[in-house]
Parts: sequence; C-alpha cells; structure tokens
Amino acid sequence: MITERLANYIAGAGAVDLPPEVTEKAKHHVLDTIAAMVSGTELKPGRLALQYASSQGGTPEVQVVGSGQLTTVTTAALANGMLAHVVPAALVMADKVGASGTRFLRAVALGYDICTRTNLTIGKEVLNATHRSTYSISGAFGAMAAAASLAGLDAKSVRYALSYTAQQASGLASWNRDEEHVEKAFVFAGMPVRAGVAAVDMVMAGFTGVPDVFAGETTFLGAFSPGADSTTWVDGLGERFELMRTNIKRWPVGSPIQAAVDSLLALMREHDLRPHDVASVVARLPESGARTVDDRHMPDINLQHILAVTLLDDGLVFRASQDYERMNDPRVLELKRRVRLVGDSLLNDTDPPRQAIVEVETTDGQKLSHRTYAVRGTKDNPLPAAEVATKASDLLVPLLGEARSTALIEAVWDLERTGNVQSLRPLLTVGQGSSG
Repeated sequence: MITERLANYIAGAGAVDLPPEVTEKAKHHVLDTIAAMVSGTELKPGRLALQYASSQGGTPEVQVVGSGQLTTVTTAALANGMLAHVVPAALVMADKVGASGTRFLRAVALGYDICTRTNLTIGKEVLNATHRSTYSISGAFGAMAAAASLAGLDAKSVRYALSYTAQQASGLASWNRDEEHVEKAFVFAGMPVRAGVAAVDMVMAGFTGVPDVFAGETTFLGAFSPGADSTTWVDGLGERFELMRTNIKRWPVGSPIQAAVDSLLALMREHDLRPHDVASVVARLPESGARTVDDRHMPDINLQHILAVTLLDDGLVFRASQDYERMNDPRVLELKRRVRLVGDSLLNDTDPPRQAIVEVETTDGQKLSHRTYAVRGTKDNPLPAAEVATKASDLLVPLLGEARSTALIEAVWDLERTGNVQSLRPLLTVGQGSSG
C-alpha cells in the first residue's frame, strides 16, 4: 500500500541517521540555497515577496529570510519559497518548532527524495503533454514531506497532509512565458513551498481529511497520470537518496549556459586569454538550449552577453550576471559582437546532457577548442565543499559583509552541533552589521 509506506517513511525519517555522504551533500545544498535566498532578495521576485510578506502581518512565528521580519509560517513559506526550493520549507518549519540542525538536514534529504520521486512517478512525458510544470507539483510534495518530518507528524497525520498537498498540486507550464521571472519564482518554489507547509500546518491545527489520496475511486494519479506505476514513489526509499543525484549550479546563469562558461573559462586559464587576444568565439549548444539563451533580454539567460562579460571580468560572479546596465556597455557590446551561438544537433542527446563546445580563434591565428562533457556542479562533476563555500561567499558578502558571511558558512558546516535552527536568525537578516 503506497500511502502507508510513504506516510510511515516520512513520519520516521527524522529519527533515522543519514549516511555521512548524504549529510555532507545536504549541507552543500543548504548553504547554496541559503546563499541564493539572501542574494535573491535584491532581485524583483525577491523584493516583491518580502514586500508582500510585510503587508500581511500575522502571528510572529518564523523569520522571513533577508528582512528579519517574523510572520506566520505559511506567509514565510511563500516569501522564502520565492527565493528557493525544498530547503525553505524545511527552514521555516525548523524555525517554527525550534528543531535541531540534525533534524533539519534529515528533513532536507527527505524533501528531495519525495520531490524527485513524485516527478518520476507522474512521468515527464505526461507532464509535458498536459501542459503542467514539473516544479510546482513535485515541489509541493517535497516541501510537505520536509515540513511534516520537522513537525513530528505521525503516520496518520502525514496521510492527511498528503491529501491536502494533492488538493493544492497545480502549476501550468505557461510560466515559461513570464519575461520577468516573477511568476516563474512563484511556480518553481513560492507556491509549492507554501502549499506543502500549509498542508502540514493545517494538520497540526487539527484538520483531518482523506486518509488515502493514492487509492480508491478518485485518486491523485487518476487525475495526473492514470497509467503511472505508484510504486515508483517508494522505490529505494532509505537506500537511494535522490539528493546525491541533484545538481548545484556553479555559475549564476541559465542552465544551458553553464557548460559554455565552463569551457570558456577552461580556455582562458589554459591559454591565459584576455579580451584583446580573442578574435572570435563560437559556442555550440544543444539546439533547444541554444534557442532558450540566444541573445535574450535578461543578462543571465543571454549567452552572448555572459561570455563577453566573463572574458572582460576574467571570471563570472552573481552581480555581473544580473547587471542590466552592462548590457548597453560599449565594451561589452563590442566583445559580444565577436561571440556566435550555434545550435548543434550533435549535442542534442548526449550523456551527460547539456554539453557545450566553445571554439576560440585568437588574434594571432590560433584555433582553440574545449568541450565540457560533465557540467561543473552536476552529479557527474560535483562541487567540493570549498567551491560551494566560494560560490556562497560571492553571493553573501555584498549583503552580509565578510564576517557575517563567514559565520553563516561555518554555521552551516557545523549544523549537526546546532541545537536550535532559530540560532541562525541573526545571520539571515540583510542590513544588520553587514559592513564586517
């Protein structure tokens, strides 16, 4: 019985030790996500989320990352979720109940397990055919699982929370027409985090419901994927941890651009390339990825712009990838004219996916080429802890200052010895002593 197995696993996961490598990977994702959340408070979706949370008021239960405001757990779930994914659900519930760092890390791993298995169960082909988004549906179940574990729900209560989550599951793929990425942030994580946390919060308040939303005449899969094999939800639970197959973006740009940045930087380092050395650049991407990032209006999803900035800056940091003004900088525009993007059918179905080839012709006639097979930060080429910390520092220092950023990074690395996640609150507020 799928519901029974799921509910029992979710209810018991908070008391079960994770393998050391899973705990370590959970820390990587917590640090990477928190850094993204803090930096995201400067972007339009983040600013709107914080303003919205501030306008709602409410019982001061948990903290909104960035603002330091205390509000209800569901409002904080939406606001924090607009900045990230599964981790915010675990963070707000850990904050509400005063959970330990160890319980928090176990909940994060659990959330990724349930989130990923939900998509695998429904099937990507079905989601595509019905114009639904993979992010919001699976994210809601992942958020619910993480929150339920931290709330200490028993198996019966988890059943109710599963049903309330199923009722809220939604998310049309139309989000990809959102040019400002505000609705995208809502669909990717704001909505599913709020849905999952709200389901748990209502059950904590005594709400009851359907005890088995996956069996009977009317079921979740009957609505979303009638031909699906529901056993996929529980396949390998406790043995195969989906977190270990999860990627961390090394560069603050759209996914199709990641491999191209990897290759360009490899050529720059190997041949000590500077802008004046480069006569032309050709970036070859899979055809679908090339269409997504071809000279777009946003800097972080414009491949030609990003490669030009990377050459000029001798690297790539978050603020450079979000700088709209530099899209009109004459130096950037001049270098951008030397960059050509090619959709290459030979890269369409590779393993690992999203490979790229960058070809550089130098001003003295050399022809250089580099192919990235496994993108930096993916499961095939994971980031070591030091590189995760370097990326986090890039995101955190401009807003928190050097001292508080270092303290936050150290606190995440030491989460197993944290007795109460609420102790992180002072480190998650922008603008308080950030000059350090």
